[in-house]
Amino acid sequence: MKKVIVTTTINPPTEAIQKFDALKDWTLVVIGDLKTPKDYKLQRGIYVTPEEQEKYDRPLSEAIGWRCIQRRNFGLLWAHDLKADIVAVIDDDNIPYDGWGEKLLLGAETEANYYETDLPAFDPVGATNESRLWHRGYPLQLVPRRDYGRKMKKRLTFDVQADFWDGDPDIDAVCRMIYRPECKFDPACFPIAANKLAPFNSQNTIMRGALLKDYFLFPHVGRMDDIWAAYYVQARGARVVFNKASVYQQRNEHDLVVDMKKEYVGYENNLEIVNKLPADPDQLLNYLPAQSQEAFQLYRRHFNA
Repeated sequence: MKKVIVTTTINPPTEAIQKFDALKDWTLVVIGDLKTPKDYKLQRGIYVTPEEQEKYDRPLSEAIGWRCIQRRNFGLLWAHDLKADIVAVIDDDNIPYDGWGEKLLLGAETEANYYETDLPAFDPVGATNESRLWHRGYPLQLVPRRDYGRKMKKRLTFDVQADFWDGDPDIDAVCRMIYRPECKFDPACFPIAANKLAPFNSQNTIMRGALLKDYFLFPHVGRMDDIWAAYYVQARGARVVFNKASVYQQRNEHDLVVDMKKEYVGYENNLEIVNKLPADPDQLLNYLPAQSQEAFQLYRRHFNA
């Protein structure tokens, strides 16, 4: 089984990158950006320079743009070309615990703590011991209405495994401004699944390679790139399971006001999106700027052969 880890970075190899690069059962693909050190080197993995990306697909490169985390879409394409059965998407500030990437919950029936809700979306963070918090990209209007009373055990087969993150978790800027949390998630809360769309990110998530055609990190929509990718791929039938924390997030420095501005497009539209996508996943395209739609089309060309 071919397993590939994908990320992008502007930093020299971090502690997290070095640990992911050392995993012998995985191939790490790091996508460079214009600020990535010119002498960037991995011990085992593949580093893809900006020049190589331009040669690979210049129109896609131009549609995505530079100095943005969505460059990692080229990593997804590299994983596809490597014929990856399993693809993990990570951030360079997520330090993996021992055992990361082992005992995956994909492809075989797994028993999960299964939640049913009448709301149009499910927040996995609220189902943990950190119930005051909510996941980045969960519609803010639904936060006070979350209800976890209908819980059962259920065996299901999953396409996406979204592992959690101790330390500074993936919550939105509003939540982080209020709570400034340092989390240690209780493993007993997991695995978690639900009957509705749920936000998951691209910083510690593992999926079947077959999903890559529909999984695209949308550029030009701020910090909703991976959240809208998550909603879209689920609306097209992928089932997600949230698993216990397998990394410690030593979060890179962020300006929370800047983050909030980049999340505003989600604050404004996420509730509409989770209501509309189950009936028609391509409704998401109506929320994308033209350059983002173009980038998605160019990306999908690579899967038509």
